This record gives sequence, structure tokens and C-alpha cells, in this order.
Amino acid sequence: MTRPYRSVLYIPAANLRAMEKAQGLATDAIIFDLEDAVAPGEKAAAREGLAAALANDYGPRARIVRINGLDSEWGQADARACAALVGKADAVLIPKVNSAADLDRVAALIPDLPLWAMMETPLGMLNAAEIAAHPRLQGMVMGTNDLAKELNSRFRADRLPMQAGLGLCLLAAKAYGKVIVDGVFNAFKDEDGLRAECEQGRDMGFDGKTLIHPAQLAIANQAFAPTDGEIELARRQIEAFEAATAEGKGVAVVDGRIVENLHVDTARKTLDRAGAIAAMAG
Repeated sequence: MTRPYRSVLYIPAANLRAMEKAQGLATDAIIFDLEDAVAPGEKAAAREGLAAALANDYGPRARIVRINGLDSEWGQADARACAALVGKADAVLIPKVNSAADLDRVAALIPDLPLWAMMETPLGMLNAAEIAAHPRLQGMVMGTNDLAKELNSRFRADRLPMQAGLGLCLLAAKAYGKVIVDGVFNAFKDEDGLRAECEQGRDMGFDGKTLIHPAQLAIANQAFAPTDGEIELARRQIEAFEAATAEGKGVAVVDGRIVENLHVDTARKTLDRAGAIAAMAG
């Protein structure tokens, strides 16, 4: 089964209590953040505290560490620390990836962990395909706040200014079989706004959403999971197609719609995703 990434929660690595609490949260993945969420004077202490925190049991939750950029005064030390976290961390997230060369530099310092890329600059959008094609890359995270800053765009509920960048990264991730999760929704008390943005992201094809507060988990988990109706339809499509194939037919009909090989493939992925989510909950 494919690991789900419906909810990917940012946790400041300087906050020991939050990291401890995260062990019991219903999140599919955790980003332990050494970058934006940690003040400059706390960077070294956060790095040491994170290494200790990752010795704890986070169950099936994916453990992703966001380091500072190598062009910062903390990036090299972060990378060296992550190189020693094999077996404790599942991946390393690199901020502001502009090209595959940025991944190469981190890959040389961290040889044994998968890499994830923050997609948050105009140049990163334009180079999304070469970034997604990198052999060490496992996933991409949309950094919509930084992208909006770089674009000098205004906030719109429909995210029209983001659509070009979101689309380029989605195409790249899907072309190369990489995980891709949507950017954060800042108004964490606005449940209706979060739900609408999650549903937009799910409809576009994102695997999940990055979150800034535990209160956002339930909405994201629901939005990015197959519905009961989708699961039931997937089963009926598979059954109908298998029955048609047994009769020598190339297509089936379910609820008045043609079902071909491509629909069956989608149906199997839906059931696989539902099974993986159930396994996480179990």
C-alpha cells in the first residue's frame, strides 16, 4: 500500500512539548521545522532537541525534517545532523529549491535519506520538471506563502494567482511519480475556508495538505480520503469489469457510464488508498 499524506503538520523543532504531543495526533506526516519556525538564536538548541525527540516513537507517521538552506549559516550543520538520523527520520525537506543542482548539494551531504523539495519560488516553478526528475527526490511541498510574496500577488479564496505554479508542480510530480502536498491555509480558525481549499487541492490532484495547527487535521484527513461512495463505486467498477472480461468484452457499464481499463486502474488506486488510510488509523 502507498503511504498516505493527507495531512502533513508543521511542528517547530524548538518546541519540545509540541513534538511530544505530535506522537498522538491524527496526522499522516510531521514536518519537524528547523527553518522558518525557529528563531536564529534557537537554531542550535532546536537541532539538538530534535535529535532527542526523534528517538521517540511516532508510530506510522512519516517524519520529515525541514533544514535551513545551505546558503544560510545553519544549513551545513543541519545537513550533517540529518545525515546521522537514518532510522529516526524518514526524509529531509529542503527549502526554496530552485533547480536540481540544489538537491545535488544536499544529497552529497545526506547520502542515505530521501529528499523532499519546498516549491516556493518562481524559478522553482519553472524548473519543476527537472526537480521532480531527481533520483533522490521523494516528494514536493508547495510553499504558497513564500510564492505569494515572490509574485507580489493578492490573496484570493480561489487562489487564481497560484494556479500556474500549482499546476506546473502537479504536472511534474505526477509525471515522475512523486508525492506532492499543497501549501498551508493560514487562517486556522476558518474551518469553511480550510475545507474549501482542501477540496480544491484534492480536486486538482494533490495528495494532501500541509497544516500549521492540529485543529486543521480532521478537515484535511477527510478531504483527502476517498469517500464511502467513491470506495463503493470503485468496488462495483472492478467487479463489473472483471465480469465483462470473463465474457470476452473489453468494457463494462456501471451506473450508465462506460468502464474501461483506465477506470479500473483508478478504482484500484482508490481502494489501495483507502486501505492505507485504514492501516494508519489501525
